[in-house]
Amino acid sequence: MSCAICELRKEKRFCPAVHGRICPQCCGEQREVTLDCPSDCIYLQQAREHEKPRPMEALEPTALFLQVEIGDQFIYEHEHLVMGLTYALAKSSRADRSLKDSDLIVALTSLARTYETLVNSGLHYETPIAGVSQQVVAAEVQKMIKEYRQAEQKHLGYVRLRDSDVLRALVFLLRMAQGRTSGRPKSRAFVDFLFAQFPENQSAIATPQEAVGRIVTP
Repeated sequence: MSCAICELRKEKRFCPAVHGRICPQCCGEQREVTLDCPSDCIYLQQAREHEKPRPMEALEPTALFLQVEIGDQFIYEHEHLVMGLTYALAKSSRADRSLKDSDLIVALTSLARTYETLVNSGLHYETPIAGVSQQVVAAEVQKMIKEYRQAEQKHLGYVRLRDSDVLRALVFLLRMAQGRTSGRPKSRAFVDFLFAQFPENQSAIATPQEAVGRIVTP
């Protein structure tokens, strides 16, 4: 039997993305490129285990917002904010299983630019997002930020969270997403990482210290 993709080489493994048997070469070349690989595919999992993280130097500096400084002290002091925003990303991805890493990266980039403008100029200008699904992700993150500030107002009597803090948290997550995704068009490596941090039956605030510890560990 020949490969279901190239129809030239001999098939040697079952591909759940095409519901047929394909050759190892097509599997390697088309994985998360033309093939929408499910997360439980053993060949995808094996590839991720041996795949080296993408070097940040290979990315455009503007994609990482290198002008935004984020120290360990910031993460320590704002761990609940980081956890809340991460949970918002996981929640969005679970609600729409078609979302890819690139969708989350687009949403985070847009939000970071919006808050960067707000911090630097005081102007509230929302960077447009073309994709509807990406808009939904951004809206979920904004909702979490609003709820976080409402919780501060309720328990402290005032809002402590600054826009500059939100910017740093967003950039932290954006850099994490850029580092964990494979960079391929259909990659869901970062999405699967989010799911691992927040299992479907786990509350967002069940064990904050444990959850944050998993998030900030490379």
